[in-house]
Amino acid sequence: MSSFRKAVEARDPEAMAATLAESVVFRSPVAFKPYPGKAITAAILRGVLRVFEDFRYVRELSGDEGRDHALVFEARIGDVRVEGCDFLHLDADGLIDEFTVMVRPLSAAQALAEAMAAQFEQIQREALN
Repeated sequence: MSSFRKAVEARDPEAMAATLAESVVFRSPVAFKPYPGKAITAAILRGVLRVFEDFRYVRELSGDEGRDHALVFEARIGDVRVEGCDFLHLDADGLIDEFTVMVRPLSAAQALAEAMAAQFEQIQREALN
């Protein structure tokens, strides 16, 4: 988990993508439909890097077997403060195969939905490259 956290904290999209399994499934806090695959997940994460300001992890929790992790974060979207958590599951090779994000409060989820909607055309283009 430290490699993903370090990549995020360094704002390094290539290193972030390197921690993802090809079969990763991303579950957004603002969209019901999951996004399957490394290409779209990596593109979404690049979009998040463009949207979140002052992002920082404040706590890390791990399951007994070392394959389940929760990374609690704080960030900002404009003037809106965001609190959230990345729930990650690792496959047998240590790569992220499940990635679920939750955010609070409602105003943060609304700001995130709006900001990511503005990014989505670019995210879709990046996922195809």
